[in-house]
Amino acid sequence: MELCNTDARMKQVKEFDESGIGVKGLLDSGITSIPLIFVHPPDQVPNKKPLSPHSTTNWEIPVINFCDLTNSGDRRSEIVNQIREASSTYGFFQIINHGISQIVIDKALSSVRSFHEQPIEIKNKYYGRAQNVCFMSNSDLYKSEAASWRDTLKVVVGPEPPVAEKLPEVCKNELMEWVHHATILGERVMELMCEGLGVRPGRLKEMRCSGSKILLGQYYPYCPQPELTLGLVPHTDHSIITLLLQDQIGGLQVKFEDEWINVKPIEGAITVNVGDFFQIISNDKYKSGEHCVLANSSQKSRVSVPLFFHPAGLTNNEDDNPTSYGPLPELVSQENPPCYRNFTLSEFWKHAQSRALCLKNLVNGFKIVE
Repeated sequence: MELCNTDARMKQVKEFDESGIGVKGLLDSGITSIPLIFVHPPDQVPNKKPLSPHSTTNWEIPVINFCDLTNSGDRRSEIVNQIREASSTYGFFQIINHGISQIVIDKALSSVRSFHEQPIEIKNKYYGRAQNVCFMSNSDLYKSEAASWRDTLKVVVGPEPPVAEKLPEVCKNELMEWVHHATILGERVMELMCEGLGVRPGRLKEMRCSGSKILLGQYYPYCPQPELTLGLVPHTDHSIITLLLQDQIGGLQVKFEDEWINVKPIEGAITVNVGDFFQIISNDKYKSGEHCVLANSSQKSRVSVPLFFHPAGLTNNEDDNPTSYGPLPELVSQENPPCYRNFTLSEFWKHAQSRALCLKNLVNGFKIVE
């Protein structure tokens, strides 16, 4: 299939965006092939191939059991070691027995599905890109080379909680309940990750690293030509960490040593991944995991709910963010010099927002080149 040239693509992108119907709206219109703006270049197609079933490797994203975490001693040390190993290799792990009930998880996922499966007339009033609560398709639609087959509900949930009246009625209670529990869990995970680095457990909390949070309700409907597109392009998150709920459809993949590994859905599990910001402040001790989502070939739509943790005050106003960030001083010495220069949060965020999602080398913009 021939790809769009730049002028033709931008015209079609504008028409799609202004329609406000999203990918599900295209599917509901009865299309049997995807529009050209969703067709990815041929050199991106191999990115969609998972690890061969005949491969001799046994790579799997680690699953870490938080049972008995509150007990001091050997059990906690074991969990810290598992998190450190996973964070420094894959940049991803799943956790079970984390203390959040299956009911809370199921309601959060179900409410996102309910939002996206409402009539377009109801969803359309949320359509946009700049609001703290908005419905859209592809946050980098105007920057990317090709669009991806998904729709998104975005909710900025911190540092200030969203105004209740602005949240969609069909999912507001369920998502805010999830955010409450996930914030507690996220702070606990960051404490354990700090211990894995050898710094005091509350170090990231002192830096207000759970203060700013963004929740996405991702919806991946059936794609009539999944071999031509992606649900989410290969990328790394810009966050400190991300906590992810996913349903049982599957499609999330993580790149490790040039192979793509399926993240197997486990009922009740929560997926955690290291973000770019954490890779930088850990001075490359932890790895920001590259990942993607395949276009959905299942007749049932796939739903996921990532919650991104950022330092509080992550805005574009330099006056709001005078603090300088970089590798934690505790991790830097003559034997371990800093891998990154210092920067303000405003500088970091502007750099991130100026790029298409698939441009994965955000951390390289702050790398010290010898």
